Amino acid sequence: MEKILVGLSGGVDSAVAAGLLVEQGHEVTGAYMKNWINADDIPGECPWEQDVADAQQVAEHLGIPFRVVDLTREYQNKIVNYLLDGYEKGITPNPDVMCNREMKFGVFRTYAEAEGFAAVATGHYAQRQVHEDGSVDLLEGADPHKDQSYFLAMMTQEQLRAARFPIGHLEKPAVREKARELKLPVAEKKDSQGICFIGQVKMQDFLRAYVPDQPGKIINLAGEQVGQHSGLHLFTLGQRKGIGVASPHHGEAYVVVEKRSDTKELVIALDREESPGLYARGCRIGQLNWTRQKIDSPATLLARPRYRAKKEEVYLSPESDHLSLTFAEPQRALAPGQICAFYDDSTLVGGGVFQEIYAES
Repeated sequence: MEKILVGLSGGVDSAVAAGLLVEQGHEVTGAYMKNWINADDIPGECPWEQDVADAQQVAEHLGIPFRVVDLTREYQNKIVNYLLDGYEKGITPNPDVMCNREMKFGVFRTYAEAEGFAAVATGHYAQRQVHEDGSVDLLEGADPHKDQSYFLAMMTQEQLRAARFPIGHLEKPAVREKARELKLPVAEKKDSQGICFIGQVKMQDFLRAYVPDQPGKIINLAGEQVGQHSGLHLFTLGQRKGIGVASPHHGEAYVVVEKRSDTKELVIALDREESPGLYARGCRIGQLNWTRQKIDSPATLLARPRYRAKKEEVYLSPESDHLSLTFAEPQRALAPGQICAFYDDSTLVGGGVFQEIYAES
């Protein structure tokens, strides 16, 4: 049996994770990670106080100790600054992936170790496979609709050894049923749809509060101005909604295909497969992370270019500090700054950051 610190978010997944560990006889303590307080009058809701209350109720119901761990300063330094810096540079960062690497299994894990805990558990839909030599593989969650292995693509082997995912073998309906069986106070609580640290605040509202407007032209593929934007950081490659330019053809929509930081021009095209810049096969991946074994020779694997995207066959060609990656099929709206996760069947083998996209012509 282990002494385990469970990150209780106030939701049903982490509550069931704690409940299962208690049933298994582990010495369990619940902890709420206080990451963000919406104190800047940004439109939207950051219900951390209610989440703390719900997490504490869960701990009391399970009869386990509970604490609040204040990580707001670390979040500002490691996640918020990373996010804002990325958008200011014109790329699309992924705070949820970095939150897991830098915070949940970074700062929070370090805190847990200092407090004498052997492991940190969360409510992620992912599974671990421990080998005889003590090394750990990360596998997709049993529920294909809830699998969160993509968000763990930048975790290290050291972090995986100390991580526990008690609900990874369950599908979501079974998690709900277990919550009812345990009579957890959050058994019927709705799942949160918020980004890692800003609750229900819309990303554009968050960015407007921290990144100054940098207006520029919206142009079409012919170079003609068709509109005006408030800042490239407010748009993502592949974005269809909220561009502010009406389509000239009924039933079709414009889509963002390029962001030109040097001229502050936002390039849009009709959302068609043949639109230049919208689809790509090749790209360069940097900031590489291998979860167990480094891949240092050409290989064919599966890759997930974004959360909920299906895995696609890719050919990897390792270079000195990056990968040249070629998808078997063209991919829509690959964005620099986003994460690409690599798999061998259902086993996550690593991930990296899109640095450059070689668009289809």
